Amino acid sequence: MQQAYGMNLPRNVKAGQGSALQTAAIIDGLNVKNVLLVVSRNVYQSGLLSDMIDSLSQYEVTIIDDAPDEPEYKQVLSIFERVKPTAPDVIIAVGGGSVMDAVKLLAVLVTNEAYAEDLFDVSRIKMKGIETIFIPTSAGTGAEATPNAIVVVPEKELKVGIVSPYFVPDNVILDPVLTKTMPPQVTAATGLDAFCHCIECFISKKGNPFSDLFALKGIQLIAQNLVKAHTNGEDLVARENMLLAAYYGGMSIASSSTVAIHALSYPLGGKYRIPHGVSNAILLPHVIDFNQDHIQKPLRQVASAMGLEIDGKNDAEAGQMVVEELYRLNHVLQIPADLGRYGITEGDLDELVENAAGVTRLLDNNPKPMSHEDIRRIYQKLLT
Repeated sequence: MQQAYGMNLPRNVKAGQGSALQTAAIIDGLNVKNVLLVVSRNVYQSGLLSDMIDSLSQYEVTIIDDAPDEPEYKQVLSIFERVKPTAPDVIIAVGGGSVMDAVKLLAVLVTNEAYAEDLFDVSRIKMKGIETIFIPTSAGTGAEATPNAIVVVPEKELKVGIVSPYFVPDNVILDPVLTKTMPPQVTAATGLDAFCHCIECFISKKGNPFSDLFALKGIQLIAQNLVKAHTNGEDLVARENMLLAAYYGGMSIASSSTVAIHALSYPLGGKYRIPHGVSNAILLPHVIDFNQDHIQKPLRQVASAMGLEIDGKNDAEAGQMVVEELYRLNHVLQIPADLGRYGITEGDLDELVENAAGVTRLLDNNPKPMSHEDIRRIYQKLLT
């Protein structure tokens, strides 16, 4: 019997070309004074936000344009100390997953100062954070739809997911114009990250009718648009479809859960600082291949959503087609096929395996039990 399931999503979502210019209208309806804008430096310097920032001239606007990529939890606390004197009423996050995850934490820190004593103890969050507006500039993490915030814990050489319903954004704007300057390699990695979210949530033990609906649609959109967006960054139709797919992936996470791909990815980002989307993409075909014999019927649905020709194929054959297509996509999108280029050697395997095996929050939802030796074999394949 299906366990109880649900979704906790942003209350206000706007999308389409030029929709970022609706930011001022959202703030106008909030009766606020002080606005904090946290934006990735490359987007800020691109000038793409000039009109949006100009539209906020009636407010006291503080801009943080140096939010770190793959933030450490102490860096988030440092930003909080900088912005606390400005007493913001609303925070706008413009950037990729790193910016959005940092803003989730900042928003609740403003109203829950005791939370600063331990960011990993979400029981310290007693009330909703200040109003948030999330505007993603990459089509990958889906952080604009999730209750998750990912931070690096250097002491453990690991990335850690912090989860709280208070992290769910209030307002989301999906404007493809802000994604068109993404370099091809970033488009590829973030797009495959979204693919991981959709596929993992669909095969997860926590999968349910809500998450399945959005996951399958996300899979379809990514299969149809990722290579187009990678090939031509000015293709705003493909860019918009990828933003929608990433958002659907985030919605799937909000109701289901990622599984072993993310569990094995976290140690790669935590110690070796491999970008999150890249480490997920590297692992994607290998982990799906490992799970194949436990998810033949779901993989048939994935194959159909991807547009693969599965007529006359049995479930096992359809599943193998999915795996082969994932390997092909990685090759076409120039995703590295090995971990050695990041300085990882055989001598690092014991630590990687232990750290990955410790991510039980995700491994417990993997459709097939994964032992330490199973994890080692997957990492081993990526070193040869």
